[in-house]
Amino acid sequence: MTGLRYVYAVCRPFGTPLQAELTGVGGAPPALLHHHGLVAVVSTVPEADFSEEALKAHLEDLDWLAATARAHQGVVDALTTVTTPLPLRLATVFRDDSAVRTMIEAREDDFHALLDRLHDRVEWGVKVYMEAEPAETAAAPEPEPEPEPEPASAAAPRPGSGRDYLRRRRERSHAREENWQRAERFAHALHERLAERAEDFRLHPPQNAALSGTAGRNVLNAAYLVPRTHSEEFVELVDRTKDDEPGFRVELTGPWAAYSFTGEAAS
Repeated sequence: MTGLRYVYAVCRPFGTPLQAELTGVGGAPPALLHHHGLVAVVSTVPEADFSEEALKAHLEDLDWLAATARAHQGVVDALTTVTTPLPLRLATVFRDDSAVRTMIEAREDDFHALLDRLHDRVEWGVKVYMEAEPAETAAAPEPEPEPEPEPASAAAPRPGSGRDYLRRRRERSHAREENWQRAERFAHALHERLAERAEDFRLHPPQNAALSGTAGRNVLNAAYLVPRTHSEEFVELVDRTKDDEPGFRVELTGPWAAYSFTGEAAS
């Protein structure tokens, strides 16, 4: 079967061997391709799955995408324990080793500059969620205004019921607005404190709860570039803020390779 070269990341040569049992996309073990003082971490993948046409079809297959992303992430995570990798985008493939070397030569200056900047630094992700209010989680239907009584009815009219309905709507809307403003203040204050301890940061768009399946409303979705030697105090700072304000959940992930700072996401 014809194979293509899948590239996970580019890094500088390193002396520590990767885990012997490490496998990449499709179960193939990663290999190191040295060129011009750089290393491309690669493996062989079937052309039947990674040709341009095949990839177009696979991008509609969420199970395939998830499995490929996990394998890609596993190799990059293993690299992060022994060196500073520059992760490439998911499903970056080339015809052969010669094409990979051509890519390295074309981007050589950028790779060296990024590796200098990111050396011995890692990415930490911080998300803040506003927990759902009890009334919202119950998803109780809005009460409708009482109908006007029939003129001849013996039942006593209920004047003001329509006004009560509108008042309740305004009160709920006001409470939601106050909660949202409080969430923004908390997220902004947390971000300012974390940014002071980081060398750089990226503010990503809030996650869509319907797509992520995560409970609560995402009000901060940020990545921070932190020297490895300062990571412990960065984590402690996040931990100290988790209980600062009731009704919010702070999630910390990492340490990761510096995905948000390589420029790959925008390329």
